Amino acid sequence: MKVAALYDVHGNLPALEAVLAEVPEDAVIVSGGDVFSGPMPAETLARLGDLGSRVSF
Repeated sequence: MKVAALYDVHGNLPALEAVLAEVPEDAVIVSGGDVFSGPMPAETLARLGDLGSRVSF
């Protein structure tokens, strides 16, 4: 099982999208740290939510 650990995204949706483009489809994604600060916190959280069961907070 592959795991991608993403931390301190800081509401940076473009950076999150760039990283997600490199994460294999079958990987489990663990997100931690600060998501709610930065330029696009709501959109970033929504994008993580779109990943469904692939992501764990």
